[in-house]
Amino acid sequence: MRKSVLVIGSLNFDLVVHAERIPLAGETVRGSGYDSLLGGKGANQAIAAARLGAQVRMAGRVGSDSYGGALLDGLDEAAVDVAGVQVSDGPSGLAVITHSSDGQNAIVVQPGANGLVTAADIRALEFAEVGVVLLQLEIPMDAVVAAAQEAHKAGLAVILDPAPVAALPEELLRAVTWLTPNETEAAQLVAGSMEPQQTAERLLAIGCRNVALKLGERGAFLMGADCEPTLVPAFAVKAVDTTAAGDCFNGAFAVRLLAGDSPQAAARYANAAAAISVTRLGAQVSMPSRDEVEALSGNHG
Repeated sequence: MRKSVLVIGSLNFDLVVHAERIPLAGETVRGSGYDSLLGGKGANQAIAAARLGAQVRMAGRVGSDSYGGALLDGLDEAAVDVAGVQVSDGPSGLAVITHSSDGQNAIVVQPGANGLVTAADIRALEFAEVGVVLLQLEIPMDAVVAAAQEAHKAGLAVILDPAPVAALPEELLRAVTWLTPNETEAAQLVAGSMEPQQTAERLLAIGCRNVALKLGERGAFLMGADCEPTLVPAFAVKAVDTTAAGDCFNGAFAVRLLAGDSPQAAARYANAAAAISVTRLGAQVSMPSRDEVEALSGNHG
């Protein structure tokens, strides 16, 4: 039976304001327009994996507001199984994003229903037909820990995107197969900025099995029990919006690991997917198709 990707995490409605630059603290700048988009790191990763041809299930919570309905509709349209997404009374998660003309962004997230996900929700899920589990930190930590532990007990690969960055409990790290921070998140986790291999070594020392350090335009640095230290170069593109590039990487990385690729080959494919995503505005709408990624990466698996 074909194994699925299970994404456990957040679903947010994104309000994106465009401006020449991101304001400094206490500063007001004039915007040039705005968009209302579907997002949330969990839902973004689910959409990314589904667009690349994987069978995907999503678990989490949305609110009883109109945003919740839109979020479920967006996943359904991408053929993501939403049976594991519960509807809670009250508001859905909301992200307010400032997007600058040079493609950078600043994000404030209001958890809404995402903050109501419980460890009991996770333990009620079925893991039997799952091959890999994707996690992030936009739902409560006890739910993330429960998800990682349940997946680990079932012998599944667990990919954790430690964003928004937070202290990672030992019991979580012991259940993580791949930790995938970007440079900013990694620097906070190891209390300092350093060269990629040294950063990876320190991340491995805190307890996870493997690290895929996302380096933006430099690519990704892999290291761990299942991979020799390797820099996997990025694909050169002109960035328009980097909002969901990390989510796109994680979704694509999961898809190719599930397909049996080596970590290096999976990261190359994920770099190609992320490169395409940053050439487009928005989170879920920027996720590329399998044909697009295969054309750029040369991977036709």
